[in-house]
Amino acid sequence: MVITRPQIETALKTIIDPVTNEDYITSKALCDIQIKQNDVTVMIELGYPARSVLETIRQQVKQALQAIPGIGAISVRVDINIDAHSAQRSLKLLPGVKNIIAVASGKGGVGKSATAVNLALALAAEGATVGLLDADIYGPSQPQMLGVTDRPDSPDGKTIEPIRVHGIQMMSIGLLIDVETPMVWRGPMVTQALQQLLNDTRWQDLDYLVIDLPPGTGDIQLTLAQKIPVTGAVIVTTPQDIALLDARKGLKMFEKVGIPILGIVENMSLHTCSQCGHTEPIFGTGGGEKMCRDYNVELLGSLPLDIRIREHTDSGKPTVAAEPDSQISEIYRLIARRVAARISRLTKDNSAVFAQIIMEDD
Repeated sequence: MVITRPQIETALKTIIDPVTNEDYITSKALCDIQIKQNDVTVMIELGYPARSVLETIRQQVKQALQAIPGIGAISVRVDINIDAHSAQRSLKLLPGVKNIIAVASGKGGVGKSATAVNLALALAAEGATVGLLDADIYGPSQPQMLGVTDRPDSPDGKTIEPIRVHGIQMMSIGLLIDVETPMVWRGPMVTQALQQLLNDTRWQDLDYLVIDLPPGTGDIQLTLAQKIPVTGAVIVTTPQDIALLDARKGLKMFEKVGIPILGIVENMSLHTCSQCGHTEPIFGTGGGEKMCRDYNVELLGSLPLDIRIREHTDSGKPTVAAEPDSQISEIYRLIARRVAARISRLTKDNSAVFAQIIMEDD
């Protein structure tokens, strides 16, 4: 019996990608099929970083192909290829940055900054090249969370080298001022500072730049929406009704300016007592899921109210870096894979493949 390509494609259509929930034919992840005397080589190309599940996917594909009668040796190769994707209003992408992820919340105190830094570290842990920009000019927290005290270098007096820490590149206004210096600036100065931090930092070949936004829907968010090429936004909330009320405002703001909502992260969803093991929903239940249903967006993941998340960020080594094999880190990595997979399904930016036309006088 001769093995044919349609047989292989039929087998692959029975497998569901654990991240995208699509089969590899529908998602166009099948890159190539080679058949030689019933020995088969299949190449899968994922559009999102997935280092921790690559072997699972390989075994998943191999097991499906083994069910084909008469098949010989099976080789499965799974690669990762992260593309640049278009931003709102056809804004040009930043040099050295393929995709920008805005992490936002409608109000403070919901764990947005801790989520942003762990999301960045999780994307890097899954195999992407990642940067983190602390866009909270009034209250920068990422230097503390990442344990960074060094001032960034400026090789030419105009641009800034990002700080490299825990495998990511990062920049914050907190690295350029004294830790106790208050930023007594009006809105225009704040938005200008954000643009300078973003555009004057020498980001190096980033697959993703995660921007940790200040809470609310003010000047910085408006500047981000109008002048910065954002690929998509992640909304962080707790199940509490008052937090959800403000989170909905943040979500609607991004919708109005044409920035895709990548999904919602529900933080502090459950608390387990370290003494007795009793688990209870301190801030309520089901709020994130209801918001997702109301706006037809994805619930990217739910994180517990856990003292370790606070302890790790306070100590300058967030959970994904401090305890990479913990259950909490696995939740962050799952959220990272889902965010990246959601981006992979957006419209790609093809400006780099078009030839430039240069007019010259004779």
